[in-house]
Amino acid sequence: MVGVDHAEASGHVWRDLVERNGSVEQDRAVLGGLIGYDADPFEVELFEHASDPQVRLIDRAQRSYAGQYRRRLRRLRSRGA
Repeated sequence: MVGVDHAEASGHVWRDLVERNGSVEQDRAVLGGLIGYDADPFEVELFEHASDPQVRLIDRAQRSYAGQYRRRLRRLRSRGA
């Protein structure tokens, strides 16, 4: 990336990772199915972590922030800026 500083480049990488990774809600749904089939203690622990309200709130906030930034970039490109 020409003309991009380190902080901006790392921000792009972080937003790409947030968008590529599944959400905590998706993880929670899959883990719930696994627990219903076979309640492995590690899977239960992961499900409890994914069910933590703070973890869910942080995940939603990160995904929202990344999405807002992507929409902003699309608007700027469409304006020719």
